[in-house]
Amino acid sequence: MRKIVVLAALLFVSLGFAQSERTLTLNKETNVIDVVYYHDNGTISQTGSYTFDGKLQGDWYSYDVNGKKIAAAKYDNGVKTGKWFFWEENTLKEVDYLNNRVASVNEWATKSTLASK
Repeated sequence: MRKIVVLAALLFVSLGFAQSERTLTLNKETNVIDVVYYHDNGTISQTGSYTFDGKLQGDWYSYDVNGKKIAAAKYDNGVKTGKWFFWEENTLKEVDYLNNRVASVNEWATKSTLASK
């Protein structure tokens, strides 16, 4: 299970770098570069921020080609931290990171949709 979670996290990060279309905006309040990556069909693929030295920072969100949120992650100066969430059909996985390492993994499944956007 741990290997699957690590693989999912790596995929989450690598998807952002694989996207060719993106917008960058300097956020003067937080002193980071906000970025939005797009799928080939024009829908948002990922949103997040980078520090000026290129490290992932703050909240990152990943979406499928239909605009449905599939992952939420947190970084602190390039280090994975806090609770990460992965949505897959009717399953929610929570991965807790501590010092860039997986501390715990929880998974919930339901047979019905609780909420949708």
